[in-house]
Amino acid sequence: MTGAASEGVLSFAGVTLDLRRGCLRAADGAEVLLAPKPFDLLCVLVRQAGRTVSKDALLDAVWPGVHVTEASLFQAIREARRAIGDEEGRVLRSVPRRGYLLDAEVIAADAAAVVVPPPVLAPPDDRPSVVVLPFVNMSGDPEQDYFADGMVEEITAALAHIRWFFVIARNSAFTYKGRAVDVRQVGRELGVRYVLEGSVRKAGGRVRIAGQLAEAETGRQIWNERFDAPLDDIFELQDRVTEAVAGAIEPSLQAAEIRRSIAKPTGSLAAYDLYLRALPHYYALTQDGSDAALTLLREAVSADPNFALAKALGAYCHWLRLTQYWPDSDASGEGQRWARER
Repeated sequence: MTGAASEGVLSFAGVTLDLRRGCLRAADGAEVLLAPKPFDLLCVLVRQAGRTVSKDALLDAVWPGVHVTEASLFQAIREARRAIGDEEGRVLRSVPRRGYLLDAEVIAADAAAVVVPPPVLAPPDDRPSVVVLPFVNMSGDPEQDYFADGMVEEITAALAHIRWFFVIARNSAFTYKGRAVDVRQVGRELGVRYVLEGSVRKAGGRVRIAGQLAEAETGRQIWNERFDAPLDDIFELQDRVTEAVAGAIEPSLQAAEIRRSIAKPTGSLAAYDLYLRALPHYYALTQDGSDAALTLLREAVSADPNFALAKALGAYCHWLRLTQYWPDSDASGEGQRWARER
């Protein structure tokens, strides 16, 4: 069917939007992580498939009763396009000076016929993995649960944008809501290396959010921080905290992963010697130094294909080259391959 879509399970452009369960699924049935606002935006556009929806109408529908700028709409559009694999905007089209249009046939599917796979209990590869557990509502008001749950959704979505580690989907994480859990047990059950916990307290026009990150295997805390701010704009505050948490967690995970790699050294003295020789070239932070470091690291990986530390340093070399726009920056995809293999 085209035009206004009815409620239920709707398929378009190779994805399925399940309005009943509140999730988006890829062609293979796997859930696609999507923050609440981009999801709501997709719901509006799918219901009006084939019709142009004005920016004002989208702002009113997705952010009812809340004043936000068009920047929020543009960000939601970008995230929705990414989720459906439409980065070029051929399906979720921009209509100049008018609004947006979902240019695709929408088919109402039988909900009973949609195969919903069981939750993924382990990451699909050896990337660092993290789960964001439901935050504890410390406000003493059960009606404030929505805010704590919203923080978890926003942080989960933000972390999912960092491609070098794996984030457990919200649905699996929320099976722990309201339960006192041991992070080591969570790690075993979900197959993750890191667990992020948090709490939210709202009182007197202010909000305090606390978060802590722990290694699941040992239960050791590797990061914690508190955020305390006036509650002027709940959505703006969510964005600020999400950015701060994501920005703080990524280097914490990097440091933990470096320690993890060091704990599993190579058995090849020749490979280790090549790695040590590459270090000063890497720390020179120049193109020539990067070239020399990568040459040595390739030799080290050739001597020991399982030398994780050499692959990690090589991936960082390629990352540096990309950020500096140096010629031939990882044209072969070597850095991405090493990052996944390490």
